[in-house]
Amino acid sequence: MPILVTGATGTVGRALVRQLVAAGHHVRALTRDPASAAARALPSSVEVVAGDFDDPASLVPALRGVTRMHLVAMGGVLGPAGADVVALAEESGVRRLVHLGHDDASRDDDPLETSHRSLRRVIEGSSLEWTHLFPGEFAANTLDWAASIRASHTVRAPFPDWNSALVHEADIAAVAAAALLDDGHAGRVYMPTGPSAVRRTDAVRAIGAAIGREITFVPLSPDEARAEWAGVHPPIVIDWFLEMGRNPDTNAWVSPDVPAVTGNPGRPFTGWAHDHAADFH
Repeated sequence: MPILVTGATGTVGRALVRQLVAAGHHVRALTRDPASAAARALPSSVEVVAGDFDDPASLVPALRGVTRMHLVAMGGVLGPAGADVVALAEESGVRRLVHLGHDDASRDDDPLETSHRSLRRVIEGSSLEWTHLFPGEFAANTLDWAASIRASHTVRAPFPDWNSALVHEADIAAVAAAALLDDGHAGRVYMPTGPSAVRRTDAVRAIGAAIGREITFVPLSPDEARAEWAGVHPPIVIDWFLEMGRNPDTNAWVSPDVPAVTGNPGRPFTGWAHDHAADFH
């Protein structure tokens, strides 16, 4: 039976698809545009199907014969249709659901968390064997620096001492694959992070080492950062970024979940930088 991977052309989805295919599984990849370059770049054995979360009925063909499903709900991808998608998955015969999302239990009054908590309650109230994945900061977030690194060998960002256990997307995917394929993960909440915290200036140095160039970190004041991000992020998100930046160790906590679930140590940021060196050239 196929394993349905939503968000299959995204950062984690691509890694998960590759890992499942390498393990010999039939993967069905959901995408809005099967003809896109990202969809065409998936392994040739992958069954690529069209579907749109904004139109839950369009998912019916993708769910046919599926008992295991990876559901991506990060960055507003799923939107208000989350409850309908979960209900449709139940009706279609899905039994095991791995939910990649976000839920910050320390921020009960944060409006950014409202939709995530609502979906979490829907999933936990369903009949599905669910597993939540709430990762730490993606190492791939540093791809935001790629254009300036290519253009001027610089990174312009606030908070040079910001310290974060940046997680490789392949490790998030490995935890997701284990939860999809193996028993014993139902009802669990995993929070995969990288194996150690990395300061922003050290992340810049690691990227420089990976591409063989010296990269200069240009620190921005909060006001400069707000101006830099205007038009890129909504004001509420910018406020959230700047608030977190006041405590440089907010994201420094290291989770044991990657080695505990996968049996392998987490990939360090230096490894991620080498894996993505071409993105910064």
